[in-house]
Amino acid sequence: MKSKSAGMNFAKYGYMFSIPFVVAFLIFNLYPTFYTTFLGFTNRKGLIQKSYHVLEHPFDNFKDVLHNPTFITSLKNTFAIWMMNFIPQIVIALLLTAWFTSHAVQLKGKGFFKVVFYMPNIITAATVAILFNALFAYPVGPVNDFLVSTGIRDSAYHFVNNKTAARLIVAFIQFWMWYGNTMIVLVSGVLGISPDIFEAAQIDGANGVQTFFKITIPNLKTILLYNLVTSLVGGLNMYDIPKMFRNGGPDNSTLTSSVYIYNQAFSGSYLYNKAAAASMIMFVIIAICSAILFYIMRDKDEAKIEKEKRLAKKQARRDL
Repeated sequence: MKSKSAGMNFAKYGYMFSIPFVVAFLIFNLYPTFYTTFLGFTNRKGLIQKSYHVLEHPFDNFKDVLHNPTFITSLKNTFAIWMMNFIPQIVIALLLTAWFTSHAVQLKGKGFFKVVFYMPNIITAATVAILFNALFAYPVGPVNDFLVSTGIRDSAYHFVNNKTAARLIVAFIQFWMWYGNTMIVLVSGVLGISPDIFEAAQIDGANGVQTFFKITIPNLKTILLYNLVTSLVGGLNMYDIPKMFRNGGPDNSTLTSSVYIYNQAFSGSYLYNKAAAASMIMFVIIAICSAILFYIMRDKDEAKIEKEKRLAKKQARRDL
């Protein structure tokens, strides 16, 4: 006798459980994205404005933003700060990954060190910004006290009022908060590589450095691409640390594109149309940069095989 449950279709339950996510996505993600895009073509300024309309020349807001020196400065700062924190972040994360996954180095308490390195990532950005403001405070602060007491400097240094110093501090905070997360992702990727490959390399006489660069890194290409893209998206949307550390200062040296967008929309100007236009410009920039990374990090051998298959199919159609 065939049980009733044997013929049941459980797919509908999957759709039912996905409904809350779909509804939340439509309300809090998709609708705001389309509405922001629409605002970029209008004359909308603030919440009080009762009526607004699409501009006679719809792309005027986008042109104004692209010709705004402050926006260009914020864009340069965003890329500069992202590069200053991402390069050491990926280098340190790779070194720690090699250390934690090395069969030659039997490190005791690996779990403890992983937790310690990952810990900054779970601290809120507001807390970190306040912490570093206190550390580099002028004229009295732990860093200045240390420099003066050790004789490195004769007097206190105003770190947060120096453009280069402020930019380096923000970049360091971003690096400090995220290198542990990058390390954990890379370690997980290494643990997913078949141990047989490493055993074969060891039998062939490969040392640790050769194994890491010839086996580990090539097999981590997908994970590295993930880290690159997520870091790019997060870096170009950098807001909390620059905003809370010095509010984009001094003299716009830590002003990022997200802080610029916030200032346009909510800090006195209430230029919703300009903020929306800047948001969409950043969306396009991030999409283009991500596409470039995907192209650079693609599997060239697989792409070559796919190209040959397409050419073979075209040739077969011609022959027919």
